[in-house]
Amino acid sequence: MAKLLVLLMTALAVFAADDPWTKVRAVKSGTELRILKKASKQPVLAKMDELTDSSLIVIVKNEQVAIPKEDIERIDARPAQTGSRMTKQSTTSRDVSAPRDAASPKPNHDGGPSTSSSSSVAFGSKGDFETVYSRLAPAPMKR
Repeated sequence: MAKLLVLLMTALAVFAADDPWTKVRAVKSGTELRILKKASKQPVLAKMDELTDSSLIVIVKNEQVAIPKEDIERIDARPAQTGSRMTKQSTTSRDVSAPRDAASPKPNHDGGPSTSSSSSVAFGSKGDFETVYSRLAPAPMKR
């Protein structure tokens, strides 16, 4: 009985490794997807919702859409963002100048310390898409 159980578990593991649809099951709900359909020139950009054995259910512009497995050529997923894409930078400089003479263009300036500050904010790009599913090529026809 134990040998049969080991054999069955091994067969299931081999079958699961051959099925590219199992990798899609690991994608979390809410992940950004790019789906290439068979007869379409433009990919569908959507968020992952659910996965069934026969279709992929996604959210496209706040609308739930089911895409049959047979219509999907490839699915790319964008990895989850870690940390913030926004970076802030601030610089402050302090300058001490000597008092100016009477011929100075700024006669009211007595010299002394001055401070200047600058700040900037930069937004990084999102990560690249990674392929999680690609349709297997059909077996060649025997003649």
